[in-house]
Amino acid sequence: MKILVIDAQGGGVGKQLITAMKQSMQDIVITAVGTNSAATSAMLKAGADFAATGENAVVVACRKTDVIVGPVGIVIADALLGEITPRMAVAVAQSDAKRILLPFNHCNNIIVGVSEFQVGKLVQAAIAELTKTQNSCKI
Repeated sequence: MKILVIDAQGGGVGKQLITAMKQSMQDIVITAVGTNSAATSAMLKAGADFAATGENAVVVACRKTDVIVGPVGIVIADALLGEITPRMAVAVAQSDAKRILLPFNHCNNIIVGVSEFQVGKLVQAAIAELTKTQNSCKI
Protein backbone atom coordinates (compact mmCIF):
# COMPACT_ATOMS: atom_id res chain seq x y z
CA MET A 1 0.00 0.00 0.00
CA LYS A 2 1.30 3.44 -0.96
CA ILE A 3 0.81 6.08 1.74
CA LEU A 4 1.37 9.81 1.34
CA VAL A 5 1.97 11.83 4.50
CA ILE A 6 1.64 15.60 4.13
CA ASP A 7 2.68 18.00 6.87
CA ALA A 8 3.69 21.61 7.35
CA GLN A 9 5.51 23.81 9.85
CA GLY A 10 8.05 21.59 11.68
CA GLY A 11 6.69 18.26 10.49
CA GLY A 12 6.06 16.98 14.01
CA VAL A 13 2.71 15.36 13.26
CA GLY A 14 4.06 13.72 10.10
CA LYS A 15 7.10 12.48 11.99
CA GLN A 16 4.92 10.81 14.62
CA LEU A 17 2.66 9.28 11.96
CA ILE A 18 5.56 7.83 9.99
CA THR A 19 7.28 6.46 13.09
CA ALA A 20 4.05 4.74 14.17
CA MET A 21 3.37 3.37 10.68
CA LYS A 22 6.86 1.92 10.35
CA GLN A 23 6.56 0.25 13.77
CA SER A 24 3.12 -1.27 13.27
CA MET A 25 2.57 -1.91 9.56
CA GLN A 26 4.20 -4.04 6.87
CA ASP A 27 4.14 -3.90 3.10
CA ILE A 28 3.81 -0.11 2.96
CA VAL A 29 5.69 2.52 1.02
CA ILE A 30 5.59 5.97 2.61
CA THR A 31 6.13 9.16 0.67
CA ALA A 32 6.48 12.27 2.81
CA VAL A 33 5.79 15.69 1.36
CA GLY A 34 6.44 18.73 3.46
CA THR A 35 5.30 22.23 2.69
CA ASN A 36 8.78 23.32 3.72
CA SER A 37 12.20 21.71 4.08
CA ALA A 38 12.00 21.42 7.89
CA ALA A 39 8.79 19.36 7.68
CA THR A 40 10.23 17.18 4.93
CA SER A 41 13.46 16.62 6.84
CA ALA A 42 11.64 15.58 10.02
CA MET A 43 9.51 13.06 8.14
CA LEU A 44 12.47 11.66 6.23
CA LYS A 45 14.37 11.14 9.49
CA ALA A 46 11.31 9.28 10.84
CA GLY A 47 11.72 6.68 8.10
CA ALA A 48 9.81 7.84 5.02
CA ASP A 49 10.83 5.86 1.95
CA PHE A 50 10.64 8.89 -0.33
CA ALA A 51 10.41 12.61 0.36
CA ALA A 52 9.86 15.87 -1.45
CA THR A 53 9.02 19.47 -0.64
CA GLY A 54 6.57 22.03 -1.92
CA GLU A 55 3.37 22.64 -3.79
CA ASN A 56 4.08 20.71 -6.98
CA ALA A 57 5.32 17.72 -4.99
CA VAL A 58 1.98 17.61 -3.15
CA VAL A 59 0.03 17.85 -6.40
CA VAL A 60 1.99 15.07 -8.12
CA ALA A 61 2.10 12.77 -5.08
CA CYS A 62 -1.68 13.00 -4.60
CA ARG A 63 -2.10 11.37 -8.02
CA LYS A 64 0.15 8.40 -7.18
CA THR A 65 -0.97 7.11 -3.79
CA ASP A 66 -3.56 4.88 -2.18
CA VAL A 67 -3.98 6.83 1.07
CA ILE A 68 -3.26 10.42 2.11
CA VAL A 69 -2.65 11.10 5.80
CA GLY A 70 -2.19 14.44 7.53
CA PRO A 71 -3.81 17.18 9.57
CA VAL A 72 -7.25 18.29 8.37
CA GLY A 73 -5.71 21.60 7.29
CA ILE A 74 -4.26 19.95 4.19
CA VAL A 75 -7.68 20.25 2.56
CA ILE A 76 -8.16 23.92 3.53
CA ALA A 77 -6.56 26.61 1.39
CA ASP A 78 -4.28 28.94 3.37
CA ALA A 79 -4.40 26.68 6.47
CA LEU A 80 -1.43 25.75 8.66
CA LEU A 81 -0.26 29.36 8.90
CA GLY A 82 -0.69 29.84 5.16
CA GLU A 83 1.52 26.93 4.12
CA ILE A 84 -1.30 25.09 2.31
CA THR A 85 -1.83 26.74 -1.04
CA PRO A 86 -5.18 26.56 -2.83
CA ARG A 87 -3.60 24.23 -5.40
CA MET A 88 -2.43 21.85 -2.65
CA ALA A 89 -5.85 21.77 -0.98
CA VAL A 90 -7.56 21.02 -4.30
CA ALA A 91 -5.07 18.25 -5.12
CA VAL A 92 -5.70 16.53 -1.79
CA ALA A 93 -9.47 16.99 -1.96
CA GLN A 94 -9.78 15.77 -5.55
CA SER A 95 -7.42 12.81 -5.22
CA ASP A 96 -8.87 9.35 -5.74
CA ALA A 97 -6.92 8.25 -2.64
CA LYS A 98 -8.58 7.60 0.69
CA ARG A 99 -7.94 10.51 3.06
CA ILE A 100 -7.26 10.01 6.77
CA LEU A 101 -7.31 13.47 8.34
CA LEU A 102 -6.37 14.29 11.90
CA PRO A 103 -8.74 16.89 13.40
CA PHE A 104 -6.84 19.81 14.86
CA ASN A 105 -8.54 23.01 15.98
CA HIS A 106 -5.85 25.37 14.76
CA CYS A 107 -5.44 28.61 12.82
CA ASN A 108 -9.11 29.67 12.97
CA ASN A 109 -10.32 26.30 11.67
CA ILE A 110 -12.47 24.89 14.44
CA ILE A 111 -14.00 21.42 14.07
CA VAL A 112 -17.00 21.29 16.39
CA GLY A 113 -18.03 18.01 17.94
CA VAL A 114 -14.46 16.73 18.04
CA SER A 115 -12.81 16.31 21.41
CA GLU A 116 -9.40 17.79 21.99
CA PHE A 117 -7.09 14.79 21.80
CA GLN A 118 -3.37 14.67 22.29
CA VAL A 119 -1.40 14.13 19.09
CA GLY A 120 -0.42 10.63 20.24
CA LYS A 121 -4.07 9.56 20.49
CA LEU A 122 -4.81 10.97 17.03
CA VAL A 123 -1.80 9.12 15.59
CA GLN A 124 -3.04 5.86 17.16
CA ALA A 125 -6.49 6.39 15.63
CA ALA A 126 -4.92 7.09 12.22
CA ILE A 127 -2.83 3.91 12.42
CA ALA A 128 -5.94 1.89 13.32
CA GLU A 129 -7.75 3.28 10.27
CA LEU A 130 -4.74 2.65 8.02
CA THR A 131 -4.51 -0.95 9.22
CA LYS A 132 -8.22 -1.43 8.55
CA THR A 133 -7.74 0.05 5.06
CA GLN A 134 -4.72 -2.15 4.37
CA ASN A 135 -6.58 -5.29 5.47
CA SER A 136 -9.59 -4.48 3.27
CA CYS A 137 -7.29 -4.02 0.25
CA LYS A 138 -5.85 -7.54 0.63
CA ILE A 139 -9.15 -9.26 -0.11
